[in-house]
Amino acid sequence: MQLKKILIVRFSSIGDIVLTTPVIRCAKAQLKGTEIHFVTKEVFKSVLIHNPNIDKLHTFKEDVSELYDQLKAEKFDIVIDLHKNLRSLRLKQKLGVKSYSFNKINLQKFLAVNFKLINKLPSKHIVDRYFETISPLGVVNDGKGLDHFIAENDKVKIQEFVPALQNKFIALVVGGSYYTKRIPLNKLAQICETAVLPIVILGGKEDKAVAHELQKQFPQIINTCGQYSINQSASIIEQAEWVITSDTGLMHIASAFNKKIISIWGNTIPEFGMGPYMPNPENKILEVKGLSCRPCSKLGYKKCPLGHFKCMNEIDVTCLEI
Repeated sequence: MQLKKILIVRFSSIGDIVLTTPVIRCAKAQLKGTEIHFVTKEVFKSVLIHNPNIDKLHTFKEDVSELYDQLKAEKFDIVIDLHKNLRSLRLKQKLGVKSYSFNKINLQKFLAVNFKLINKLPSKHIVDRYFETISPLGVVNDGKGLDHFIAENDKVKIQEFVPALQNKFIALVVGGSYYTKRIPLNKLAQICETAVLPIVILGGKEDKAVAHELQKQFPQIINTCGQYSINQSASIIEQAEWVITSDTGLMHIASAFNKKIISIWGNTIPEFGMGPYMPNPENKILEVKGLSCRPCSKLGYKKCPLGHFKCMNEIDVTCLEI
């Protein structure tokens, strides 16, 4: 049967959405003549707005129920649920069409967080598990990695306003969705102190205080926190020689550009299936293995539950020679 329309569902967040892009690309290429629609939160619209493999992007501000009538009118043949929560379940019930749902391996993550049974986690990246979801339609991974598309007006010509960066530089991501995922200030300072290449700091408005503290110690670093949109920050990452980041959405955008990445892991672990996808051979993962308290969450916390934050504080970042 020829499928006319498919709806792919992933509400959040930046990294998780970027990780769906191989599925979007392969579905568009392999399901000839099928319209590919995608639904996500309005706040993440910029991650997908320029993706040429999406025929129509649907967004909502507060709850997906805002789109029920609009999506019902599209008369989708299939729903591919790559989010799988109560909101996506209600959406599927409302649409009343055949659907396939992503396995979030919640039990295995629970065992890893609460009993540290890491060996129960599947040795598959989340991208490959996304493809398992859509495999009944005959869609297979083309092995071309992640996608991220930037409009021309979002491209930052960094060498024009920072002449010192005519050659190579490091993009240092200082933000993160949770405190226990972020690189602590003392570790950021050590990275700045030992780095050979110039450093450009990336982060949101909420990261300005950390960036200011770093600039006081290292006036030569270039601070862009709060100045750029996600796609403009992505443009800077695309131009960087190295990207140093914790477990963030910008880490996955860096993977889309096949950047050399140093990923620094706090309370979360790459074994959850969210490490850099199809990594550059020069990539490095820095983490403290063997901590009895790690992982303490599949997402993160506002502060270390035990107060010591060893998962970040005991990482040696002075070994980096970049």
